[in-house]
Amino acid sequence: MKCIEYNDGYKYQLKETCSLSIEIRPDKNISTPFILLDTQGNLTIMKGYAWDGPSGPTIDTLTFMRGSLIHDALYQLMREKELDHDKNREAADQILQRICKEDGMCSLRAWWVYHGVRLFADPAADPASKRPAILAPKGCQP
Repeated sequence: MKCIEYNDGYKYQLKETCSLSIEIRPDKNISTPFILLDTQGNLTIMKGYAWDGPSGPTIDTLTFMRGSLIHDALYQLMREKELDHDKNREAADQILQRICKEDGMCSLRAWWVYHGVRLFADPAADPASKRPAILAPKGCQP
């Protein structure tokens, strides 16, 4: 029986490549199939990248979407051990807050977003927290 292998938990897919300069500057260039980050802090997230949007008890608003995309990509790089989790997690959370404010989120909500990820999002950046692959249909063999 033929089967597919996939990851769940994603709601959004990037329709065009997104590039911006961020404060995180790795020691070496990072290149994955969907995320590039060079030593100058130039982050590129490729067309087709999938992410789950804002997490937690929140509403997916336009002021949160770009920040959630960038934050999810940075957390993915930490999970995949491309970026050091201990060294870069707080900076990634600060970038989320900054981008949300740039995109029009009120300062109070951006403050709550930042403190929410500081308190509860560590497992999402932890290299031990990989999303398991799912096989379908039930009982198929890869």
